[in-house]
Amino acid sequence: MQNSSPENLTTSSALLERGRRGEELAAAFLHQAGYQIVAANFILPVGRNRNDAVVNVEIDLVAYEGPTLCFVEVKTRASDWFAAPSANVDLRKQRQIVRAAHAYRRMFGLTNTPYRYDV
Repeated sequence: MQNSSPENLTTSSALLERGRRGEELAAAFLHQAGYQIVAANFILPVGRNRNDAVVNVEIDLVAYEGPTLCFVEVKTRASDWFAAPSANVDLRKQRQIVRAAHAYRRMFGLTNTPYRYDV
């Protein structure tokens, strides 16, 4: 059972706020670098799990750099002393991003558009 003490709720709230702020900063950085942001926090179903529950995946940012569609996973940390943010995108998360990007491209008729994944 998860502990929902006030300290844990405060910590959780602070982490969510840090993540939201990180996504805002990443979007601003990419925009300044010439990317065209087309979606943020895009949630879509990518299948069902073993219990037959719908699995939704969130794509943090979707942007174009020129003709290339970029699926951006934003990882915000207070510091990278322990590990770089990209180290926190494990194989499971990579597979989710790939499935979500595939579904996004199919949904918008972009299957022939060049694309890549960024962290």
